[in-house]
Amino acid sequence: MALSQSGGTANEIDPALVLETVQSVLDDNKAEDVTTFDLRERSSVSDHMVVCSGRSTTHVSALAEYLRQDLKKVGADIVSITGTGQGDWICVDANAVVIHIFRPEVRAYYQLEKMWDPKFDTKPSEPTEASVA
Repeated sequence: MALSQSGGTANEIDPALVLETVQSVLDDNKAEDVTTFDLRERSSVSDHMVVCSGRSTTHVSALAEYLRQDLKKVGADIVSITGTGQGDWICVDANAVVIHIFRPEVRAYYQLEKMWDPKFDTKPSEPTEASVA
């Protein structure tokens, strides 16, 4: 088990191992449209966020269960798993990595990627001479 080198406690697992495990599980189990966001400069809550789709509610639920099993095997701390009752959107919070698993229609509706993708960042525009006059 790889331990954190970033000044964490002795029991803290390396976030890179958690992310690697997540990506491997999602790839092995045919998650679709997997997108990973590096949040280290943007959030104090988590290092990475992974968003993906499952083909059906059954596939979404299965992906969450596979993640739970494999993250447990590597010693990752799973804070919570929410949304398992419906299978439309399941969030697996593994501390350093938060994974959102959607059905494609639900993912398109919420557009979670837009909230975190730097290319969608909006900054207040500077006043122009025309708007000041």
